[in-house]
Amino acid sequence: MAKWLQRVSWTVLALLALGAAAVAWYWQAVLPQVQGEMRLSGLRAELRIERDAHGIPTIRAASARDAYFGLGVAHAQDRLWQMETHRRIGAGRLAEAFGEGALETDRFLRILGVRRTAAAQWQRLPAESREALQAYADGVNAVLREQLAARPPEFVILGLQPEPWDPVDSLAWAIMMAWDLGGNWGTELLRLRLALQMPVARIDQMLPPYPGEAPLATADYAALFRGLKLGAGGIATAWQRLPDIAPPSGIEGVGSNNWVVAGSHSRSGHPLLANDPHLKLSAPALWYFARLEAPGLKVAGATLPGLPVVVLGQNADLAWGVTNTGPDVQDLYLEQIDLNDPARYRTPEGWAAFETGTELIKVKGKPDVSITVRRTRHGPVISDAGGHADVLGPRDQPAYALAMRWTALDEGNDPIAPGLGMQRARSVAGFIAAAQAWPVPMQNMVVADRAGHIGYLAPGHVPLRKPENDLEGLVPAPGWDARYDWDGWVPLDQTPRELDPERGWIATANQRITAPGYAYFMTSEWAAPYRFERIAQMLRSRPQHSLDDFAAMHADVKSLAAPVLLPWLLKAQSSHALAAAARSQLQGFDGTMERERAAPLIYWAWQRQLARGIFMDDAGAALWERSLATRTFQDALEGVLQRDDTGWCDDRGTPAVETCAMQSDAAFTRALDELQTTWGSDVAQWRWGNSHQLRAEHRPFSRVKLLAKLFELRAPVGGDTHTVNVSRVGLKPDVTTGELYLDEHGPSLRALYDVADPAQSRVIHSSGQSGIVFSPLYRSFVEPWAQVQYVPLWPRGTPAQALLVKPAN
Repeated sequence: MAKWLQRVSWTVLALLALGAAAVAWYWQAVLPQVQGEMRLSGLRAELRIERDAHGIPTIRAASARDAYFGLGVAHAQDRLWQMETHRRIGAGRLAEAFGEGALETDRFLRILGVRRTAAAQWQRLPAESREALQAYADGVNAVLREQLAARPPEFVILGLQPEPWDPVDSLAWAIMMAWDLGGNWGTELLRLRLALQMPVARIDQMLPPYPGEAPLATADYAALFRGLKLGAGGIATAWQRLPDIAPPSGIEGVGSNNWVVAGSHSRSGHPLLANDPHLKLSAPALWYFARLEAPGLKVAGATLPGLPVVVLGQNADLAWGVTNTGPDVQDLYLEQIDLNDPARYRTPEGWAAFETGTELIKVKGKPDVSITVRRTRHGPVISDAGGHADVLGPRDQPAYALAMRWTALDEGNDPIAPGLGMQRARSVAGFIAAAQAWPVPMQNMVVADRAGHIGYLAPGHVPLRKPENDLEGLVPAPGWDARYDWDGWVPLDQTPRELDPERGWIATANQRITAPGYAYFMTSEWAAPYRFERIAQMLRSRPQHSLDDFAAMHADVKSLAAPVLLPWLLKAQSSHALAAAARSQLQGFDGTMERERAAPLIYWAWQRQLARGIFMDDAGAALWERSLATRTFQDALEGVLQRDDTGWCDDRGTPAVETCAMQSDAAFTRALDELQTTWGSDVAQWRWGNSHQLRAEHRPFSRVKLLAKLFELRAPVGGDTHTVNVSRVGLKPDVTTGELYLDEHGPSLRALYDVADPAQSRVIHSSGQSGIVFSPLYRSFVEPWAQVQYVPLWPRGTPAQALLVKPAN
């Protein structure tokens, strides 16, 4: 017996030792080779990948083609799982890896036709674009074939094998980036849903126009939809069920900041430039810093894993940064279906057949799902993603489908050639000439060169709408009426631009960028100008600036939006036991959203409750939770409270008539109830940063409790939706944890550029260079990012690791 126990003990110990050895081996094997020598097929000449202490590679190659190959190598080494998710999103293949929960997303992406469009674009690309994409794919695939010692943990846990990278995967991801920056179709659908419940004038108050402007003059689209019987019987429910796989309705906090000053406004006497694009925060970050050096090419900055170019950055002669312009480049069309032949739809010339195809979606652990995809003359029939087949509404009424026209689905787009030209440009004029061909998404680009010039350009395809179009792209239009068809493009040489302005600076923050009298319609839905106004305040606050001044601007958490509503909070009455303590915390609060204070938390809890109290009864609880709960309603609240509009403030669900003051009082009480439940009764211990945390989502393990703490990234932050240091306030409970006020959308990177002295240029993004969770570089940027600190853009001193890569043949 004793011998048997001894043998069992030794066996257990041996198995534990083997397990520990296997874990130790995997821990090291999964990390990429970053030193020594490596041989890869497909490389034409030797190249060096020199990484600094932060993991930022400098890729030194004998040709631009090999530099793109080297970037593919670095991306595959550090971000392979991220690239896998990008590929699957673009192809609509998430359910194959993640299961049935991703089927709805796949269905929509297949119907949208992202990868089909990318494949068509690939066939039409010019030689230089094709060579760059192919070289990049060759670098990725060489690592997969010849140097992948162990799969990243996500592949292992999910039982997946990496697949070869295809240039079409890169183009599909470029389209998805345009999707992330263009949510106009979601707002069109929201207006349709609201129009089934309220008149247009009321919608214009709930979704107000840009400050100081009147609502866009349109036809009475609520009456139009009633005439089409969209609200009849079961059809209203059908419209409500249409998919919401889009950026959140509305554009609050969406976009970015950039600004540039001429030498006359800098302490160095040379231009300085700042940029911070605001995107969904992820683990790892969307961006990957890299430097590319080859004959005729020297550029450093932010790349996107999956693409072969430096998207934002600096070369030897200039620097550039972008924000989202946000033009209206998506239109929805109601397509009337022939009741006698549901394979046809109505056009201006009569009935025409839908273009149809079949897609097979693989679902992990479930049978494959076959779907039919349809297109009209306008584009994909996205309503098919709602599972309604041919009919939206009662079969004894005229029935409709919903199709989308979107610039990013045009097969002639080339997103690569302009990027290659921009990173090689030698002057502001040369940069503008290269960038002018940029197709989608339209961007506000600021640029500065060593010669002292500064400039601005908004390149991109923007549709021309006909003068007789009386809906202006605000809502879905009758697809059989030719007046709603697009009529060409805004000429590429007439999009907004500016060169060396007399004021000595240029800034954009997604505000209206077209001057009065501009000849072309861009959109009526610009972001509120609070961030731009704050940037302008700070630029005007001193005659000359340094990069350190720009860093302080990046860190600024003073909201110009909060003081507009704050007087209503300060005079709110409540019998709540914590009301006096809360008022004490609000003393002296001026809208500065510091993470260590309680006042911002009290303010946002009150604003959230106030918006719900005023608007939810009109919209209805179902539509509110589906499409409106994430909005701040800052602009609408300003209007309602300024007018003291009892028509909105009265709660339709009670016999009494509530005033706006009563709604504010009740919101204050509900906010205190909420915060007491979450944070306890000691108001002095409440902290904005405890609720308002960076949450960088990991796909898919943020939704797995046991893995979320390991894979996702968190840090307390200040700021809010309207501050220069943007951190969009999450107003809907997180689907996994139930938390409110999380920050999941903000500065995906920050960059400061000195064009005369590049050694002073500095950058940061929100995670770390590595996408491998066991690497110390997986989360190395999180705390510096939260503290608004930076790392050098250009290499300094001896590299921390140097890898010599030689051709295998």
